[in-house]
Amino acid sequence: MEEERIWKIGMYIRLSRDDGSEESLSVSNQRKILLEFVEQSFRGAHSLEEIYIDDGQSGTDYDRPDFLRMVGDVEQGRIDCILCKTLSRAFRNYADQGYFLESFFPRHGVRFIALGDPPVDTFLHPEAVNGLEIPISGLMNDRFACRTSCDIRRTFDTKRRKGEFIGAFAPYGYRKDPQNKNHLLVDPEAAQVVEDIFRWFAYGDEEEGAAAGGVSKAGIARKLNEAGIPNPSAYKRKAGLRYQNPRTEENDGLWQGSSVAAILSNEVYTGTMVQGRQRVISYKVHDRVEVPEASWYRVPHAHEPIIEQELFALVQELQAEDRRRAPGERKNHRFSGLLKCADCHKAMTRKPSRGIVYFNCSTYKRKSRERCTSHTIRLDVLEEAVLAAVQREIETAACGERLVQELAQVPRKQTAKERRDQLLKRHLCALERTRELEAGLYADWKNGDLTRSQYHEMKKRFAKEAGRLQEYIRQLRAESAAREAEEEQSEDALLPLLEELKKDKTIHSLPQELLARLVKEIQVQERRGREKGELTIWFRFSAPLMEAHVGHMAPGQQEPPALLG
Repeated sequence: MEEERIWKIGMYIRLSRDDGSEESLSVSNQRKILLEFVEQSFRGAHSLEEIYIDDGQSGTDYDRPDFLRMVGDVEQGRIDCILCKTLSRAFRNYADQGYFLESFFPRHGVRFIALGDPPVDTFLHPEAVNGLEIPISGLMNDRFACRTSCDIRRTFDTKRRKGEFIGAFAPYGYRKDPQNKNHLLVDPEAAQVVEDIFRWFAYGDEEEGAAAGGVSKAGIARKLNEAGIPNPSAYKRKAGLRYQNPRTEENDGLWQGSSVAAILSNEVYTGTMVQGRQRVISYKVHDRVEVPEASWYRVPHAHEPIIEQELFALVQELQAEDRRRAPGERKNHRFSGLLKCADCHKAMTRKPSRGIVYFNCSTYKRKSRERCTSHTIRLDVLEEAVLAAVQREIETAACGERLVQELAQVPRKQTAKERRDQLLKRHLCALERTRELEAGLYADWKNGDLTRSQYHEMKKRFAKEAGRLQEYIRQLRAESAAREAEEEQSEDALLPLLEELKKDKTIHSLPQELLARLVKEIQVQERRGREKGELTIWFRFSAPLMEAHVGHMAPGQQEPPALLG
């Protein structure tokens, strides 16, 4: 007799910001309903393995943190049954619903259960997925999300035109009015810092005898850090606000030139409300794009100013004339993203001086000289040391052939390509399913399952959805083709170097394309007096090639870099 299957259940709960305070959709209520179902109504032996909760996440997004964690657990076999309150809790994206219900879940042997209307159980009633009710419900959920997004956009645009603040957190220097969350009040403590920033940049710091010239943005950042003033993000969290952004964990609470520049360029400090500088691409694609300045919403005298209009105008003129930064380059420097300070683990900053390029710790250079030291290294010394270390590792391990194979077989951007391919596959499946449903409507009408008016209405909806999917697929393919062309160009640049490695069992140069493949991170140690400093290089290729330590000389020393034993 076949042993009874024990289902490994993962509960999925999602609450969107758009759901508001509706109690029936609260996280606690969804959990209560699902637990009650498992205890009283679940058919089959089971064990509850995990509860996945995405709080404040839109159902149109695929990149929901706990949803992705759940997908990973499915792939690893930790769960094989997913339970949620309704279809819309798991999916408000028609393409995603079709992909997971008809492709991903069946391939991984996953039972999917939704308790709402229509009820879904792909194990007990697998035929329901192939009928009309579930796809139509998914399409309606998708359209509901679209209408909701349009309604919210119209509401926000109305508020913007009236000069009402709609952001989640007030700009640094202001706080939200407790009586009206769309109105800004001056925050005296932070406003004083804003005034100092503008005054120092425009007129200098009279206390330090710099009245004849303004303080640079990096200089202002150092002054604020030395005074122990937290940067805007740290200040908001210190005030008890639940402020988060994608780089919150990396934020060390210190000011830097870019945060000073953002304040100096923000017209909100003159009392003018400026909003709508960016917009999301669509209700499904939440990436932000810049909006032309002519389309911004600008409302003067919306709140109390911190900076006079004349001072703000002067600062903008000074910024336009600022030539202190190096001219921008389209391509990053070869060590961009690789070079880190060994002590504070922040990036190294690049600065030319008298024809020689130096790297210094960015914390020391741009933020505070009390938090770290300079960790200075010259570019020419760095290049020689890294090349020597790579050559030594290759020769020591005698792995030329293996390294060639690894470099040739593992593209740098494989993960991004796989993600694009997966997204395209989901929408192709959705398009095929939509066409199948549209083709089946006629038979349903003739059989009496649909009235004539229902037939024409559904045919119109499916045709519209197919057209939208076709346009989205066209855009995805165009973007993929452009990205792949860039990646192929990068691959072509590597071919001569791979041939050189095959022939000579070593390499003689390190262009950016190869450096990014070979090296994961380079840490620069501080020098002690006239002693050599040290580089710690972490390689990407297989063990035993993992880490190398390389000595580097102080600036001005002529001895070439030597490998440390």
